Amino acid sequence: MQRFQGNALRRGRFSEADRIYLLTTVTHQRRRLFGELDVGRQVVEQLREVQETGLARTLCWVLMPDHLHWMVQLQTGSLEQLMQRFKSRSAKSVNAFLGSSGQVWQKGYHDRTVRTEEDLRALARYVVTNPLRAGLVRRVGDYPLWDAIWL
Repeated sequence: MQRFQGNALRRGRFSEADRIYLLTTVTHQRRRLFGELDVGRQVVEQLREVQETGLARTLCWVLMPDHLHWMVQLQTGSLEQLMQRFKSRSAKSVNAFLGSSGQVWQKGYHDRTVRTEEDLRALARYVVTNPLRAGLVRRVGDYPLWDAIWL
């Protein structure tokens, strides 16, 4: 499994409106915070909030027990602003729900620009089948914390 270290991530990211990005972020110390559906729903609510505020259009996502894969079409601002807002608000929501405090997400995130010639549906299928490859479920439909606009 690939590890995403905050200090090892690419510096000087370039953000462009209307471009599609695949983002990955992990929990602090790879804690398996989102194994419980109700905890994961706190994060899902913040994914929806990002879209409602017009920062980014969510194309697909899967929330694994210790990380998030999120394909977005950036609409306004930068990737840095998007992730800072999402991680801050989702951490507050998760901590409030759990009655805890402290860091929820590891610093940094991984981003990959999706090329225009790539098959977005195939990439979305790859993203949402993460629980299958991780052995968490036998069918995608059995895993509750994912969505894609095409499915």
